[in-house]
Amino acid sequence: MPRTKAILAAATALLALTACNSTKTTQLSGAGSSFVNPAMGRWTADYQQAHKNVQINYQSIGSGGGIQQVRAGTVDFGASDAALTDEQLAAMKPVLQMPESAGPVCITYNLPEVKQPLHLSPEALAGIFLGTIKNWQDPVIKDANPGANLPKSGISVIHRADSSGTSAIFTTYLAQVSKDWASKVGKGTQVNWPAGNGGKGSEGVTGQLRQTPGSIGYVELTYAQQNGLPIAAIENQSGHFVLPSPASTTAAINGFLNQLQQDPRLPIVNPPAGASEAYPISGLTFLIVPKDGTDVEKRQTLKNFIKYVVTDGQNVASSLNYAPLPDSVKQNDLNLLNQMTAQGKPLQ
Repeated sequence: MPRTKAILAAATALLALTACNSTKTTQLSGAGSSFVNPAMGRWTADYQQAHKNVQINYQSIGSGGGIQQVRAGTVDFGASDAALTDEQLAAMKPVLQMPESAGPVCITYNLPEVKQPLHLSPEALAGIFLGTIKNWQDPVIKDANPGANLPKSGISVIHRADSSGTSAIFTTYLAQVSKDWASKVGKGTQVNWPAGNGGKGSEGVTGQLRQTPGSIGYVELTYAQQNGLPIAAIENQSGHFVLPSPASTTAAINGFLNQLQQDPRLPIVNPPAGASEAYPISGLTFLIVPKDGTDVEKRQTLKNFIKYVVTDGQNVASSLNYAPLPDSVKQNDLNLLNQMTAQGKPLQ
């Protein structure tokens, strides 16, 4: 009898151990871009719903913060709207960098008197953010908005205060369309803004815009829509005033498709005049993933999650105002994913 009890006890312990192992949760952590946060929130929620033993925590702290945390090894992946340069890559342990989504940086404003979408030319945008266009009655703004009830008040500029890939997309655009901006300010995740006040993250910019009549700023499209903020139509190289949308972002991508096949880090701002329906302030967001790691199970889970993001997850992104990645870019991502390793060995 004691022997029988011992056997039963051993069997029970083995079953308990097996059950414990089968329900083990793999936790992934990521940080970075607030621009991609609405899509990332859906991707992580949907993936966790389908994979009950996976938990993914993504912190929307800005692209610069995400890059820093990948460099420090405190997260499993980062997200940045600014692609790492060759110099940055050389200063880090080997990472894989792949586009995960594409979306527009929209210009939003707090002008209750203006009932139709504000039209802004490249000259107007550069002047406003340089601080040389100071009033909503400036002729450069009025000429593009005939009949609009523009206020007789000053313009309050709101920009990102933190290191931001959204800022990198926007300042890359301004540097392309304005020689003054290129020489005086430049482009990057952080610049010395000539005018205005800063907000932390897209959330901070959105909050300040809602509280400041006569203000203007830039955020990801979903943030503006969720907060009921109006969105400006921006003049592209063909002379069309285009609103930001998944379709107009896709048109911007298509304007650079051949070049993107050679280098997916290429900016897609200010597309050529032939892309007549393109929104001119669009950008790709990049996942930044350490090429190697020690935890085999975690690395395999990360690879599976990223594969979902760049394939089936693109349909989810489309519903949140992001443009789906072109097939050629998705295939390039999948090829890069196959370079992920754990303890120096390939993953499945």
